[in-house]
Amino acid sequence: MRLLRAGARPTTLRGRLSLLAVATAAFVMAVFTIVFNAFVQQHLARQADDQLRARASAIAATVDTSGPVLRVLETPQEDLLDTNAWIYQGTSLVEQPPAARADSPATRAAARLAAQGGAQCTTSHDAADIRLCARPVPSPGGRERAATVVTALDLTPYRASGDTLLMASLALDAVMLLCTYAVTRLAVGRALRPVRTMTDQAAQWSATASEERFSGVPRPAELARLGASLDAFLDRIRAALRHEQQLTSELSHELRNPLATIVAELDWWQARPRSENETVTVQRALGDAARTMRTICDTLLAEAREDSGRAPGTTAVLPVLNALADRTDRDVVSVRVVIADEAEDLTAGVPAAVLDRIVSPLLDNALRYAATSVDLRAFREPGRVRIEVGDDGPGVPECFRAHLFQPGRRADPGDGHDGAGLGLPLARRLARSAGGEAELGERGGGGAVFVVRLPAG
Repeated sequence: MRLLRAGARPTTLRGRLSLLAVATAAFVMAVFTIVFNAFVQQHLARQADDQLRARASAIAATVDTSGPVLRVLETPQEDLLDTNAWIYQGTSLVEQPPAARADSPATRAAARLAAQGGAQCTTSHDAADIRLCARPVPSPGGRERAATVVTALDLTPYRASGDTLLMASLALDAVMLLCTYAVTRLAVGRALRPVRTMTDQAAQWSATASEERFSGVPRPAELARLGASLDAFLDRIRAALRHEQQLTSELSHELRNPLATIVAELDWWQARPRSENETVTVQRALGDAARTMRTICDTLLAEAREDSGRAPGTTAVLPVLNALADRTDRDVVSVRVVIADEAEDLTAGVPAAVLDRIVSPLLDNALRYAATSVDLRAFREPGRVRIEVGDDGPGVPECFRAHLFQPGRRADPGDGHDGAGLGLPLARRLARSAGGEAELGERGGGGAVFVVRLPAG
């Protein structure tokens, strides 16, 4: 049992519940102890009064009040006069216990009680706790009091009995409190054992991103709700870990092209001595690639930190599409940007960097599979912007359409094209984070067309 310092509160739930149970039991036992001992005291007092009245009645039967002079008859109960009994005629003392003196505290108390008249009892504290009861003895006609019998009883044995019962009840209370604390602590410990086990399992599963869960195991209702909460917590942890892994893969995927550009430009520049113009061209290409890498990092990290799921800001669509088209090699595949006259001022409700990172993977995918051309089209829709990226390639196999936006999936990994299958999932996730969508559209003339819908700016 853990010892508590003075004034310290228990730090465990088991300790607090045990202390609460002991405090409640102590309050209840204190009330019952007070009530029980009050009842015992009253019961002992009634016993003493009953005994005194019985003795007074027995002595009153020996008093003869028929004549002018009060007489005490000789009876076998003569020894009652030796047990603290006084007989008064009016205020005159007729008989008193042989051992009592006229000026003793008991005699004075008996005289005061007899002078008051009537059948009553009182307790004298002059010398010791003495209980006295008076009984009037009527005259033969029964109209007036002829004499008064006063009996006395030492309350010391009764007080001792009451004190003994009080100490016994306090000792019983202490034992009951100890038993209450021990039983409560044991019961709460056993009740919380499954919680401790579930906590350890949750900590272990969260560290290893395990798929184990608490659901499916019969448990009490309270533990079932706790298990459901822990399952949801573990799911969030697993989703966060998957998000980190996905972010790492996306960074690797997106940074691959600018890094390849940097490496290729450096290799070309180092192959032989270059002129000043060629050196400037290489430096410009390296700077563009570095800026592209910075944009990619800023965009992906900002999207990962965005809690609201909405990307703030607006941007004009046409300049972004033109910039994407200008970065492509037009000698291999031609890229056309098509926007109707009424849509030249079209704006999307996302920053330019986010729009670039949404359309760029779709454009890279189209360039990878296009035969001769790629079209970038933009349209205005009610409250939204629609951007289409279409190519004249072989299109998407029907059997692969359901897996098109799954990370790491490619229709034909052996088709000779580079890629990790992360560009399309990244485009969709960025579009959805901005409140839009990216999906595969229908192209009547062959090839594939990807459609991006974003909020209008």
